[in-house]
Amino acid sequence: METAITKLLGVEAPILAFSHTRDVVAAVTNAGGFGVLGATRLLPDELESALTWIEREVNGKPFGVDLLMPAKQAGLDEPASALTKEIPEEQIEFVQGLMEKYGVAEEGADDFALAEWRASTTRPERVSELLEVAFKHKIKLLASALGTPPAEVIARAHAQGIVVAALAGSIRHAQKSVAAGADVIIATGYEAGGHTGEIGTMVLAAEVSEAIAPVPLIAAGGIVTGRQIAAALALGAAGVWMGSVWLTSPEAETDKVVRQKYLAAGSGDTIRSKVRTGKPARQLRSAWHDEWEAHPEVSPLPMPLQGMLSEGAFPRISKAAEAGVLGAIELDSYFVGQGVGMMKSSKPVGEVVRGLIEELGETIERLAHLVDDDTP
Repeated sequence: METAITKLLGVEAPILAFSHTRDVVAAVTNAGGFGVLGATRLLPDELESALTWIEREVNGKPFGVDLLMPAKQAGLDEPASALTKEIPEEQIEFVQGLMEKYGVAEEGADDFALAEWRASTTRPERVSELLEVAFKHKIKLLASALGTPPAEVIARAHAQGIVVAALAGSIRHAQKSVAAGADVIIATGYEAGGHTGEIGTMVLAAEVSEAIAPVPLIAAGGIVTGRQIAAALALGAAGVWMGSVWLTSPEAETDKVVRQKYLAAGSGDTIRSKVRTGKPARQLRSAWHDEWEAHPEVSPLPMPLQGMLSEGAFPRISKAAEAGVLGAIELDSYFVGQGVGMMKSSKPVGEVVRGLIEELGETIERLAHLVDDDTP
């Protein structure tokens, strides 16, 4: 299949796969799609290692990197090392109380320091460090997951022949990124896992594709089947951006407890909430979300402060959940879109890609049969 995005990126299938796991990225690219590494939570040396590994595994095939580059976040007038002081004691005590209530062991000071670093990687100085690593490698695409990429980043990417993509949840945001020089817009609908806006994918993809033409549109949000890929193409998209569908695969970063929760979940078991990152992000609902909702007096903090709290908590929750601590199992959660209700099996990434391509072809063929060639 050939679309504007397959030609631009040099791939066989119009499937862009977002993942925090290098193994997923490489597997999708090797199966004919286009893997994109979500790099925001990585330390610079971790990103260097991941990109070096991916390059070796894909042997010249194209792949990309995704970073959060939000223009608006708390504490930009202070150094990252001072951000911890911005977290109210009330929120810290609340999270500590949750850990005790649900039987999750205390963390060490070194663990929290690492959590602080990971949560603050949305700050400009941290983004710059990660960009320096990314630009040293043979990436084909650089995506900004939150906001329009800075002008200097777009210019540098274009100078190196790198395609620039920007995620957008509205026509206004899409047009702003196009005006700034983005080559591709990823229209992220309400159904999507992670950070997302308030407009459904079916409406958003249709209106944005028309508003930004001839700039290629990638549709995102709740897409986990080949049938949905066909629908996205019919709406004017040149391809799809898929993240949740890989999370039940054995190669994914998902812990075993959350993976089982995904396989048992329905489309109504997710929640769009600020309690993980400080910005609205869709995730699997758990006791973590119920507790924050039950205590509005300790409302979520803005990005990146809320992320510091959750980054300090969730590695401990995950570890305890996998050890069988019942309270931790109740709390355990991760990002996922509403398409989780159709994710009912755990298959290797390559098999998932091949299945998507097969179903896409079958759907297009079935739709073609609906047209009566004998109709005058």
